[in-house]
Amino acid sequence: MVKIRQPADDRRKAAIREVPFAAPAGVPSGVEVMSFALLRARLPATSMTGPQRPSFHHLLTPTRGVLRHSVDFTGHLLRPGAWLWVRPGQVQQWHRMDDTEGTAVLFETEFLDAATAATARLDDPYAPAALEPDAHDAARLRMACDHLAQEFHSFGRLPLTAHIAALRHLLAVLVLRLSHLTTPADRPQTALDETFLRFRDAVEQGFARSRRVEDYAGALGYSPRTLTRATKTAAGIGAKDFIDRRLVLEAKRLLAHGDQSAAQISQHLGFSSATNFSKYFQQRTGQSPIAFRTAIRGQTTR
Repeated sequence: MVKIRQPADDRRKAAIREVPFAAPAGVPSGVEVMSFALLRARLPATSMTGPQRPSFHHLLTPTRGVLRHSVDFTGHLLRPGAWLWVRPGQVQQWHRMDDTEGTAVLFETEFLDAATAATARLDDPYAPAALEPDAHDAARLRMACDHLAQEFHSFGRLPLTAHIAALRHLLAVLVLRLSHLTTPADRPQTALDETFLRFRDAVEQGFARSRRVEDYAGALGYSPRTLTRATKTAAGIGAKDFIDRRLVLEAKRLLAHGDQSAAQISQHLGFSSATNFSKYFQQRTGQSPIAFRTAIRGQTTR
């Protein structure tokens, strides 16, 4: 199902090994649906013990037992009815699934049409990984997943073009439902301020070039105070902390999964020296870059 390669067409991702999508022979490329049992059999042993950074989406839902999975260094425990959405570029780490059954849906962003991708916010790097639908939504998600699985495993019963179209439409139903789950009444959803959204997008594009709030404020036409106020309202932290957290996350991703040295990572992230990067990382995580890499790669599945 997967193999390791090093793409050369993306500057940010070229520095690390990724897990690209590779559908098995005899089925359409771009989407795959399988049981956890088959997933365990397909994954190389190293994938079950170390962090990996896939270049495609994972939708994981347990039907029996508890799924333990880490996404960007945050652990999640999912029970039947819940879903985990791991997006391209995020670092994930598998934990033992011997007593867990469920379904995995793997797909590339390009498999869905542009309108569906936009409506489902497939490229949103801040979308939640763990999703806990209420009973009403959980039942409909299960139906959508089962229908998709049935079509995927019915290869050859329709002309190939019709089969691929059916898979694309059925996957669209699933991701649209997942990305627009009903918000529980005790957690009302509030619209994010446009100022914060513009700042957030700018940080996503520029965190490796600048860590100064003033630079983003000047580029976006706001004052630093306005950005800080908007970020505190939307994210609960100041604008500088928001930038720092995004940069630290990328540093952790590279340290966990890449082969670059701390000095190479420091240059990749815009630091003037490896010493400055090490101090910056230590101040914000309590660990040196090397200590973090050793700890995260030394974790065993449990």
